[in-house]
Amino acid sequence: MSLIEIDNLSVTFRAKGRVVPAVREVSLKVEARESYGLVGESGSGKSTILRAICGLAPVSGGSIRIGGEPLPDPRGRAFSRRVQMVFQDPYSSLHPRHTLDRTLSEPLAIHGLGGADARVVQALADVGLPAKFRFRYPHQLSGGQRQRVAIARALMLEPEILLLDEPTSALDASIQAEVLNLLARLRAERGLTFLMVSHDLAVIDHMCDRVLVMQHGRAVEELAHADLAAARMTTAYARSLFDASADRMLDAAAAGARP
Repeated sequence: MSLIEIDNLSVTFRAKGRVVPAVREVSLKVEARESYGLVGESGSGKSTILRAICGLAPVSGGSIRIGGEPLPDPRGRAFSRRVQMVFQDPYSSLHPRHTLDRTLSEPLAIHGLGGADARVVQALADVGLPAKFRFRYPHQLSGGQRQRVAIARALMLEPEILLLDEPTSALDASIQAEVLNLLARLRAERGLTFLMVSHDLAVIDHMCDRVLVMQHGRAVEELAHADLAAARMTTAYARSLFDASADRMLDAAAAGARP
């Protein structure tokens, strides 16, 4: 039994008389401690899948199971203890008027967990931030530091699963690598399971054991890491994503070599 099982999932949005199918009969399975990637262009439905898991998008068909159990609606506290999400923009996902101490201790208070002082200090240390940052506000941090705080917040309840929605796309390239390496280390240390969204196959190649390529809300092709690394795609769309990612890496390397 897989830890995450999505079977023929469809998500449909309705607004102002329009019906917009965002996800169309997508199926996937993620094993415990695996890192699984969803990749595709903007509007392909990959982030919508994460939101559907969290109960933030209207499921119109199919099913989602965690540990073999269907998800309750609303999700509830037990779900939050097991599954947490890290969003794309760390500035908008952190309350601008809350100190890091309040941001990190709030999940503990909601779930009635004690030892907040020690847990907050340890959480900051786990993501490479000093304890003196505890009483700073988000605007006093860099983008990379804010995303480290967002990751620390997601880990406060010691979940099994992290849903990662473009967690580095809002960061500079040099900071992206630092955050990706941090996530990889935390996954190894804690035995976490990742379901990660990205538009960039290079990021997915670095982080994920398997990847599902999506286009227009549909699953196009699933690739093992070895197939992705060797560019063994069978669809033209997956190939185009791979070529675009390779071009971006070459451009970045050329820019870094300029005097």
